[in-house]
Amino acid sequence: MRRLGVFLKPGWIALALVVIGFAYVCFTQLAPWQLGKNTATEARNALITDSFSTEPVALTDLVRPGQVPAADQEWRVVTVSGSYLPQEQVLARLRSVNGTAAYEVLTPFRLRSGETVLVDRGFVRPVVGTDAPPVDPAPVGEVTLQARLRLDEGVDPTRATQDVSGSTQVYSVNAGVVGAVAGTTISPGYLQLGDGAPGVLGVLPLPPTDSGPYLSYGLQWLAFGIMAPLALAYFVRAEIKERRRDDEDADPSTTPERELVGAASGGRARSKERNAALRDALAGESPPVEPVSAPTEPVESSVQARMSDRYGKRR
Repeated sequence: MRRLGVFLKPGWIALALVVIGFAYVCFTQLAPWQLGKNTATEARNALITDSFSTEPVALTDLVRPGQVPAADQEWRVVTVSGSYLPQEQVLARLRSVNGTAAYEVLTPFRLRSGETVLVDRGFVRPVVGTDAPPVDPAPVGEVTLQARLRLDEGVDPTRATQDVSGSTQVYSVNAGVVGAVAGTTISPGYLQLGDGAPGVLGVLPLPPTDSGPYLSYGLQWLAFGIMAPLALAYFVRAEIKERRRDDEDADPSTTPERELVGAASGGRARSKERNAALRDALAGESPPVEPVSAPTEPVESSVQARMSDRYGKRR
């Protein structure tokens, strides 16, 4: 319990709270955010792909007047007949097309039925700094358009409509915003012109149909949410083991155990000395010996003893 008490200190508590909070955000915010974007991107790609194999349909057969288009109706190719209202035209500013600044030209379009829809005629490039260039006028009279049905963009309430260089400019492609500027009621959603349509300017490219990195990002946030508590558990375990070793070193009751360990170490040292002596002997080196004191009486050498016995000196 004394070792575990260290984890109740403010530093450890703060670290645990940070780890738990990070894991919570990973599982409840970051991972769902990226996985949700992946789901939305896949759904959009499916709609775009299906639109190429689906026959165009009249807008009034797909969406009733004044009705908000359904999400699964976006990118569908529709046809409308009517006339442009060029006097109510506005520009959408701060746009980017293929990585370059652009303006999108938004012109209301009145159908034969009297309903007014918004048409995105495409983009134009700035000519001097951020000044909008002159825009080719829309065709006069009744025309038939084939375009893709789009949902309105979100509106930032902090950005107001501006009048710059004699043109009215808005910050989002939104039928309600353009209708408020023009002083007329425009049905929700808008139509994005394709190549060859009457009044089209620079054709807006379709979004790429790859899934993007959102799935991998979501899985990475899930992995981070799992790894953070595991890392905390690892450091807690390492700290407990370190403090256990410190307690054993400071406990006098563990002295005999250390002596046994020391004795075992000494035995290993003596064994190493004996092994070294044996290796020296096998190599022809004799270990040093203590000198022996000479005898008090002379002793014949073994050779002299054999010679004296041969010649009978001792017989």
